[in-house]
Formats: sequence, C-alpha cells, structure tokens
Amino acid sequence: MTEWKSSYERVVMPAAAGTPGTQVPRHIHLVAAAVLVALTALVWIEPRWHVPLQSAWFDAYQTLAPRQIASTPAIAVEIDDRTLAALGRWPWPRTQLAELIDAIARQRPAVIGIDIMMPEADPLSPERLMDRARSLSPALASELAALPTNDSDLARALAAAPTVLAMAGTEERTGQALRVAPFSIADSGARPGAQLPAAPGLARYADVLTSRDEIDRAAHGHGLISVDSSGGVIRSIRLVSDVHGTLVPAFAIDMLRVAAAAPRLRLLAAGDTAQGIAIGDFSVPTEADGSARVYYSQRSPVRIVSALDVMDGSVAPGSFEGKLVLIGVTGLGLIEYQNTPLGERMPGVEIHAQFLENVFDHTLLRRPAWVRPLEALLFLALGALLIHATPRWKPRNAALLAVACLALLAGLGYLLFRTERILFDAAVPGAGLAFLFAFLLVLTLAESTRQRRSLERLVQEQRERSARISGELEAAQRVQAATLPPVEALRDDARIDLATIMVPAREVGGDLYDFFRLDVRRLFILVGDVAGKGLTASIFMAVSKALYKSAMLRDPDADIGAIMSAANAEISRDNPEMLFVTVFAGILDLESGTLDYCNAGHENPYLLDREGIAIRRLEEGGGPPLCAVDGFDYRGARARMAPGELLCIVTDGVTEAHSASGAMYGDQGVRASLVKLGRGATTAAAAMVSLRADLTAFTKGAEQVDDYTLFLLRWNTARTGNPRREST
Repeated sequence: MTEWKSSYERVVMPAAAGTPGTQVPRHIHLVAAAVLVALTALVWIEPRWHVPLQSAWFDAYQTLAPRQIASTPAIAVEIDDRTLAALGRWPWPRTQLAELIDAIARQRPAVIGIDIMMPEADPLSPERLMDRARSLSPALASELAALPTNDSDLARALAAAPTVLAMAGTEERTGQALRVAPFSIADSGARPGAQLPAAPGLARYADVLTSRDEIDRAAHGHGLISVDSSGGVIRSIRLVSDVHGTLVPAFAIDMLRVAAAAPRLRLLAAGDTAQGIAIGDFSVPTEADGSARVYYSQRSPVRIVSALDVMDGSVAPGSFEGKLVLIGVTGLGLIEYQNTPLGERMPGVEIHAQFLENVFDHTLLRRPAWVRPLEALLFLALGALLIHATPRWKPRNAALLAVACLALLAGLGYLLFRTERILFDAAVPGAGLAFLFAFLLVLTLAESTRQRRSLERLVQEQRERSARISGELEAAQRVQAATLPPVEALRDDARIDLATIMVPAREVGGDLYDFFRLDVRRLFILVGDVAGKGLTASIFMAVSKALYKSAMLRDPDADIGAIMSAANAEISRDNPEMLFVTVFAGILDLESGTLDYCNAGHENPYLLDREGIAIRRLEEGGGPPLCAVDGFDYRGARARMAPGELLCIVTDGVTEAHSASGAMYGDQGVRASLVKLGRGATTAAAAMVSLRADLTAFTKGAEQVDDYTLFLLRWNTARTGNPRREST
C-alpha cells in the first residue's frame, strides 16, 4: 500500500489539475500563454469582425442609462401625420414649405435646418401647369406665366432667414454644384512652416446630391446628412467628410456655423487623425475619423413641434427664438425613422436635435486612444491570472474567478461610461477571457484524462503486484501455520491439556510457539515474540524457532539456561537487521509437575490454581531478549505445578492491546480474565476461548496493532500435597 501511494504521488500528483499547491504541466502554461498572446493582439488591433459585439455592448450602456435631457437648444418641427392629414399629402407645393419657413423665421431662430432634399422640379409649380393650360385656355396660360415659380418663392424664404439645406454624399459623380463653407486644417503635430495635409483619414465621397440649383444657392449653409449605420443603427455622425478633395461639414455642424455667423470652419487634426471641429471659439470633439458618438435620450415631446401647430399659430410666441430649428418629414410611415442604440426608432430630425443637445451639454460619448491599450493590458493581466489559477484550483473556484474577472471588466466599463461617458469595451475582452477559460478547462480536462489513464494503468499494475504479494503472503501464512505444532499431537496424553492460538496483526506475524516431547516424561514448551510484525518478523520468527529447536535437540539433557545461551549465540550470528526476540522456554516433567524454565525478556507467565482463585507469576530466571546482548549467560529457574493448575503464557500483544478509547488491557486485564474462568473452564481450550473473547470485547472498535499469542497448559497428573515453587 505504501509503495502504491508513493508511486501515485510521484507519477500523478504533480500534474493533477484542480488541486491546490500542485505543479501544473509546463505544456499547459505554454499553450495557454500562446493563446493569450494571440487574443491580446486581437483585442489590441480591433478587427472589423469585433464591431458587432463591441457595438452591442456600447448600446447596452445607453439602454441601461439613457441620457437625461439637460437643455433643448434644438427643436424638431415635424411634418407629421397630423400635419399631412390637415394640409395635404406630401410632397407639398414648395410655396407651402416656404410659408412654414416664414412662420418659423418670424420667431427669430438662430438657424433653420431643412432636412429635406428637393433635387426635382415641383410638379405643382405654375410653369409645370402651363403646357396643359395652353391647350385649354390661352388666357389661363398667360396668367400662369406671370406668376412666380414655387422654387423662387422657396428660394426667397430661404434667403430671408438663416437657413441650412441638406445634401447627401454619392459614390458617383453627379455634376451638381458643391456649395460649402470654407474649411481649414489646424494640425497640432505639424512643424512650423510645413505644408498641411489635404485631409486626414475621413469618409470620402465622389460627389453630392443637392436640391435644385435655384433653391440650393439661396440657402446660407449646406451640410451632409449621410451617415454610416453599423448594423442598421445610427450610433455616430460624421462631422466632416471629404467630397472629391473638398472638406464638407455635417448638416448639424453647418447649422452651428450659420447660427454663430462664422465665415469658415477649422478641422483640428494631429497628422492623419481628426480631433475636432472648431467654429470660431467653439469646438466639437471628434473621433479619429471625424465622427462623433451620440449619447441618446428617450424620445421626448419637449424637443418636437408639429408643423401644423406652427402653420396655424398654435405655437407660443418665442418658442423658436434663438433656437436651432430643424424641419423634417416624419409622416410617411417609417421611411424617415432610424434605429438607435436605445432600441427606439427616431426620425432623422430628432437624431440631429439629440446630437446638438450633446454638443451644447458636452455629453458626446468618447473613446479616447488610451482606452484600447487599457483593454488589452487588463485582458492580458486577467488572462494570466486565469492561466495561473485554473489548472491549480478546483473547477468551481476557477469558474468563480472567471466570473469575477468578467464582472470586473463589466463594472469598470459601466463606471467609466456613467462618470466620464467613456466607451470601454468589456465585451470583446470578456469574450476572449471566456474563450481562454474554456480552453484552459479543455487543456486541464485532457491532462486529467491522461493522468486518469495513467493512474488506471498504475492501479492495474499495483493490483497485479498486490495480487502477487497477496498470494505470496497467503503462502507464507500457510507455511508459518504449518511450522506451528498442532495440539492434537498431545491429546493422547491425559497428563496435560493444551490449547494455543497465534493471531497476527497482518497476514503473517512475528509471534512463535512450539512444544514437543523430549522423552516420555518431559515436554518442551516455547513461546516467543519477535520485535516488529509483518513479513520480516515472520521470517525472523521462523529462523529463531528453528535455531532454538535445533539447540534443544542437540543436547536435550542440558540445563534450560544453557540452552537459552546457546540459542542466543545461534540466532545472533546472522541478524543483519538487528532484530531481537523475547522467549519463554521451559521443560515440564509430566510425572512430577516440575517446570524448569528460562525467560529472555518475555512476559512472565501466569499460574492459576485449580480453584480459579489464586494467581501467581513465574518471575525468576530472567534475562534480556535474544540478540540484545551478545554472550549473555542465561540462568534457568524451577517451579512446581499443582495438579489442575493452569499455565498461561501470553505475548505483549495481549497486555499492550488498546481499547477504542485508548485504555490498555495490561496485566490487570489478564488477571481479571483468568479469575473469570473459575472452576467453569474445565479444559484449556475452554479457558482459551473465554480469555480470547474477553480480549476481543475489550479491543472492539480499535485496530489490532501487534500480533498476540495465547498458550494455555493444564497439568492434570494427580499428586498429594500443596504445590511449591523451587528455583535453581
């Protein structure tokens, strides 16, 4: 068992996963580290296929904590379903749109942005009706020719108010005039006197689609309404784009310029990285590509006015004064509605209004350049922690650690969003950590499987070895039992009644006993106990017994003390393990009951009288155990047994037996057990059964730690007079 345990600890334990304090196989760390480095590189470079997961995570921030409206610098005038139902379907005559602009202008807004493109002629304009009117009524055609066109009426309204028209970027050339405010680039990284780049890394279009030329040139400003929707969701607005080499502002940016009466715009850049748009002394920060991330609030009526209320005068005076007013069509179903991160669809004019609120309240979302390195470093640190802990910890604890790492990333991201409006991506690093943890589990599971198979092979080998050892021990047990003489050999002699038993603590033991007739009158008895137990003790026991018997048979008439000295010399001669053996040896005269004995360090035997009352011990004739002192001169002693007296010889496995509570059986236990026999134990065998039962009851629940032997001999020859003890 010890060998099996040491083999298991040597082969299996160093590589066992999930066990605290164990050494993890090196290949797990190397492979996991390589995966961690690769994943860290992916977190750092942000490939395009990260965008959907990252965008969904940023949307979750806004869903959990939408922006609270602090001010309403922009008002969206919507040509909604109610307006169209009252004033007619879309498209309106452009004279009617001019009336709406005039009505708004009377309240002196800072700027009016028309988020409507009109690239085609007005089908309701008088000149479009003239061709049909000529065939019907020349007079009517003449009157129509005298009327101003609808486009000219709208152009008049646009020119009279601070207005901005929308235009869209195209991938092909349109040949339309591009009317935009002049742009300059302020590069913070350029050397004095160096030539500035034409434009940093901005969105590029081949041309633009504008309204009809008469309308377009009447407006005071023009801006792009083209946006890039990621997955159909408007998350950001490009504040400046490159149209065939010309910098063009976004629709809302040019509204700010016109409102501020600024003649030009400045692009703040550092090399090919945009940093912001400056309008006079006012600036709007941007991402590196010139875009700005909108922080959305829920839809609110405080920023929305129906065009019908403006046209019929229901709007309170001063509602538009100093405001940024946007006009857009929302009453054509969902055509003008866009998806937002909040999961709520909004019309384009409201999205522009929300962006302008962000600008005025300084609530635009940000993703500074240092965020991505921070994400990569945190991922690297947490991944290294998982690599260190997962193979060593129990799976449950490792899973809790992985969850804690994910919670740390999510908590840090939400904290930065709420406090600084910084977009920290916890989704991609979190997904990487989850993958790394799963990969580590697979590695540790594979290693555990390999170790389990190794353990199974080891167990099988140990079972085979144990089977061989068990067979050998069983054979040794049979051999040992065969060397012990059977009591049946003396049953035909009525002078004595003998019972013996040897109970090893293991398969074989180190206790010994022997008896044989020296002649018809004398019986030799021997009881011994080898120091230790198990196979080694049993082998030494067999050798000791054989050598002692040989010494006895060589000189059967010798003194018992001389025999003990001779046996000590024989057994000590070949004893490399330095073992020793306690021995009690005696020669019983079966006619007279005289017992000549010698005790070499053994437990003193007990003599119980025939009445089962008086107990005496044979204490003379002592000496050290055999092999303890070389050349020791042992001296024997003599005692006389009375008829019916019981000789009880035990080994220290009896007297040193312990109960489950730790109490020792001891001399008192043996005496008490012998007294219990009384006159009822008529035979030595019955006495042995009673004594063994008492010992077994005492040690119940406790492990047997040593071999024990019981040797009981009753002398039955009748003799007159009281027994007396003699010594030599």
